[in-house]
Amino acid sequence: MDAAHIRNFSIIAHIDHGKTTLSDRLLHMTGTIATRDMENQLLDSMDLERERGITIKAHPVTMYYKAKNGETYELNLIDTPGHVDFAYEVSRSLSACEGALLIIDAAQGVEAQTVANVHLAMKQNLSIIPVINKIDLPHANVPQTKIQLEDILAIPGDTAICASAKQGIGIEEILEAIIERVPPPKPTGAASMQALCFDSYFDTYKGVVTHVRVFNGTLKPGMSVKLLHSGRNVEVKEVGSFNPKPYVRDKLDVGETGYFTANIKTPKDVKMGDTITDARIPSAALPGFQEIHPMVFSGIYPINTADYEHLKAAMGKLQLNDSAFVYQSETSVALGFGFRCGFLGLLHLEIVQERLRREYNMDIIATYPSVVYRVSMTDGVVKEIDNPAFLPEANYIAQMEEPMVKSFIICPNEYIGDMMALVAEKRGLVDHTETLDSRRVMLTSAIPLNEILIDFHDRIKSITRGFGSMDYEHSGYRISDMVKLDMLVNAESVDAFSCIVHRDKAETRGRALAAKLKEVIPKQQYVVAIQAAIGGKVVARETVSAMRKDVTAKCYGGDISRKRKLLDKQKEGKKRMKSFGTVNIPQEAFIEVLKA
Repeated sequence: MDAAHIRNFSIIAHIDHGKTTLSDRLLHMTGTIATRDMENQLLDSMDLERERGITIKAHPVTMYYKAKNGETYELNLIDTPGHVDFAYEVSRSLSACEGALLIIDAAQGVEAQTVANVHLAMKQNLSIIPVINKIDLPHANVPQTKIQLEDILAIPGDTAICASAKQGIGIEEILEAIIERVPPPKPTGAASMQALCFDSYFDTYKGVVTHVRVFNGTLKPGMSVKLLHSGRNVEVKEVGSFNPKPYVRDKLDVGETGYFTANIKTPKDVKMGDTITDARIPSAALPGFQEIHPMVFSGIYPINTADYEHLKAAMGKLQLNDSAFVYQSETSVALGFGFRCGFLGLLHLEIVQERLRREYNMDIIATYPSVVYRVSMTDGVVKEIDNPAFLPEANYIAQMEEPMVKSFIICPNEYIGDMMALVAEKRGLVDHTETLDSRRVMLTSAIPLNEILIDFHDRIKSITRGFGSMDYEHSGYRISDMVKLDMLVNAESVDAFSCIVHRDKAETRGRALAAKLKEVIPKQQYVVAIQAAIGGKVVARETVSAMRKDVTAKCYGGDISRKRKLLDKQKEGKKRMKSFGTVNIPQEAFIEVLKA
């Protein structure tokens, strides 16, 4: 199709504002999906996405729509995730588009992630079409949402389209607005074909299937193309688009979105954001998207050590589908061979673990998540450390810096005190508060990243009865009094339970871990001490009592000294046993503690 009749657009919104429902309606309205094949959350193909009601992967789909002017247009839609951990998926999708539909829930208004996604779209110079969704809800407040659009995002309120994706209201207006307001794609004017890789997945029969957006020239089977990042030349075997299942096409022209397969067998050859060009007359690289740096690290180990190679292969395939996930091999005394993995946040970590379990049938165990610390040594060397096992001795450390995030929390007015208390509890500082409208405020604060890893998002939701939302961005490092907390079982350190914490919180954390370990470590023939220690100083202790045989059972009455003699003999035996006995912590105990 000629470029004047092509429109590339993306859907952006805060989590749960109705992106996926709207994309279902668009597919139905344009006749891409027959009514009999229609189902909810059609583009969310993973079980995980359907269960949690969230989008994890960006999904491309090509639709054909006959507009009111009688012309037929090709609409390429990329449905994007809304959660803060998947912002990299959004930035990749936006780089392949000329326009974006900005969805705002009429009942909840503009939220933290809405603001972040609008900034991403503006950075790419996209045409933004605001859509106020869920107008059929009883507590929808359209006038208020329009005021927020103008005040917070500086988008004129009268340009917004009122719609309800569930009821099918306003869908036609949205399609017409896409044709009118989204500019058609323009060729870059380079000497030969240029296409941007924005996603890929692994197919057992076809090898690596790469999602592309053609910016210049034509991509067709039989062409020899060059992957600029890896420098490899490959021959294109097949090209096609999605509707939403893949279907084969003769060629992809300027502005079209689809996929191509070639003889690419290994996931490492395709890099997200790479440019594909004609091998005979190579063109310059297209501006890709920024490199993503993992923020949270955790060790992932196979429960059965024989599965190590399978886990390695599964991670390679998963990384192809999720370019923000990184991993490298490591070993642990307690857990054997495994991988040190980097993630963008806790939801990302949870999703990757769940996908390894479900899609690749791996039995895995993950260590406590940590972040990357900067350690300045006394000899002037600066090290980056993400694993407590590699932290040098305290006397070699001049100072430690921890990563900080700038967080934006939007909450109703009445919860502002509780929110400030939560930020203070997490060692954060509120920079300033901003009144968004008569009901809500936005707190901007600086918080250490490791404090918001575990339960921060959940706490915000529970304090604000579900009305609070947050977004964050990385904001450098600051010097902090961090210490390594070791867990000792029978005076031996267990590396899987070590962690780096702030000195003020070390004792509380140590007590909680020691109490949990006491529950799961089986009784031995002798007393086992579980201690939490910072360097040589023990800050918490629990004791697992000994299993003991009743040696005085055979003494009926008689002198007490006879019983005492038997008990002393037993005590001597236990002391000798303890001096060369080791406590084998079962795998289940590790799993229980790491789950907690």
